[in-house]
Amino acid sequence: MLLINSTNETCLNKEKLAEVFYSGCKTTQKAGVESEKLLVYKSDLKAVCYDDVVKILNCFDENEWKKVYEEGKLIGLQGKTGNITLEPGSQVEISLKPYEKIEDIAKNLIQFYSDLAIYADKIGAMVLDSGIQPVSTYENIKIIPKKRYEYMTKYLPLKGSEPFIMMRETAGIQANFDYKSEEDAVSKLSLAIKMSPFISAIYSNSPVRNGKYTGLKSNRNASWMKVDEQRCGLIGRKLFDSPKDFGFSDYVDILLDIPMIFINRGGTYFGTVQTFREFMKNGFLGIKAQMSDWENHISLYFPDVRLKSYIEIRNHDAQNAVMTLSVPAFWKGIMYNSDAMEEIRKILSKYEYEDYVNLRKETPNLGITAKIGNLYIIDLIKEFFDISYSSLKENKLGEEKYLECIYEYISLKRTPADNFVFKQYT
Repeated sequence: MLLINSTNETCLNKEKLAEVFYSGCKTTQKAGVESEKLLVYKSDLKAVCYDDVVKILNCFDENEWKKVYEEGKLIGLQGKTGNITLEPGSQVEISLKPYEKIEDIAKNLIQFYSDLAIYADKIGAMVLDSGIQPVSTYENIKIIPKKRYEYMTKYLPLKGSEPFIMMRETAGIQANFDYKSEEDAVSKLSLAIKMSPFISAIYSNSPVRNGKYTGLKSNRNASWMKVDEQRCGLIGRKLFDSPKDFGFSDYVDILLDIPMIFINRGGTYFGTVQTFREFMKNGFLGIKAQMSDWENHISLYFPDVRLKSYIEIRNHDAQNAVMTLSVPAFWKGIMYNSDAMEEIRKILSKYEYEDYVNLRKETPNLGITAKIGNLYIIDLIKEFFDISYSSLKENKLGEEKYLECIYEYISLKRTPADNFVFKQYT
């Protein structure tokens, strides 16, 4: 039975689906940042509710920020420097447009942090630098009125035990980078996914949940382990074992066999658990697949490093401003220096896919005290940051200064989680 007439329908095939990634090839070398922030009331440290977050968004200058609504509900702002959006549990995220220089990221990011803190203070709230809500748990945090999150809420519990912790309680940092070709994209994707467990460990910053220290370095990363194994994680063995044989078509194949969560037609949503391959072949309730469905499907795939029209490195706990800026700086020193990439590739060449799988599972608990093979990962992390520092120094932009905060942790063999003092918020 035909329920809805689709418009702009397109005959899709693998080649057309891969065009999304080929279209990302560019000669620029910019860095982008997406930074989520948690808001709590000063009086009791409980998560700020959606209605009060809307009051905060309404404080932003209307001449600089255009309001974005869904079904009459405010869900974000669009500005010249980027977009402000609300995550499922009313976390506030700034997605800055990409810049060539970290100092431009710094200027705009710090301005946003400052404005957000001032506006939060007006309603008796404050901005946290933690990767997870320290007091409120998901049972007491309502999903914001956004259809995307409504359907994720229905689907993800079918696949994992802790999707609501991830969606409603956590906050992270993502760094985005350009690629110039398919080969370059896969080279960056494969290296970044290998490095991800190491780097997420040094950025561990969520040891307190439900008002107590849990014994974990990163409750945020721990929750991601129990969301949807097929949709999250390390993408697949081939990317580790044979990256030179991996291409955009392989990434497309992976996505084709992942179940969809919903289909959106002009604001009308349909929940579905069929794979995109099945949708492309058979349609759904008379609806045929089109490129907008594919682009939405890509955005609902959550590996630790994601391929879009850029490389998105996702797995860092939220931090203070200084530490946040070290994230794009570190990755810039690696992603835009072929010698640096090759040096790290050689360091990691002795490890197998299973080593990374096991390390990813251990770091939420152990942080930098985890081992890969016979080595404590802090020793390799130091090597990675030394390589990035030297690379940034070669650029003569002074951007190596953004890594100094990390060296303070590395020298003491600590992470932000180890320095986290809960009473500072009480």
